[in-house]
Amino acid sequence: SSGISLSSLVSPGNICRSPIAEAVFRKLVTDERLENKWMTDSAAVSDWNVGRSPDPRALNCLRNHGIETAHRARQVTKDDFQTFDYILCMDESNLRDLNRKSSQVKDCKAKIELLGTYDPQKQLIIEDPYYGSEKDFETVYQQCLRCCKAFLEKSH
Repeated sequence: SSGISLSSLVSPGNICRSPIAEAVFRKLVTDERLENKWMTDSAAVSDWNVGRSPDPRALNCLRNHGIETAHRARQVTKDDFQTFDYILCMDESNLRDLNRKSSQVKDCKAKIELLGTYDPQKQLIIEDPYYGSEKDFETVYQQCLRCCKAFLEKSH
């Protein structure tokens, strides 16, 4: 294999949690000079927001931490299950949807997990901040940062 691990981070609409997680993960990988080892993406379970930029509050939160993203929302495809090594999602309903979709794909090689299983602080679920405040987006950022760091340490 090319030695590239592929990770895709998934939430229902791909405009709040998963783009934050993707941007955080990408920055960690870049900071650790592991860009040639990881291909990172994020996607949605649903097709509500395909082609849309992340929520302005998500962009704002990332910018506060010096991170830019040019991500556009996309939906999980069959190929994702066959090419990605890990598909990390945000909550139980994502997990159910992904497991259901993956069961219809032959040669599913992706390990489908909750990103929160990697959290040293044991916050298993990364709650949707969409109806919340800036503070909720910051919480998502901090959770994603902890989880992505721990995930990276475990997996390389």
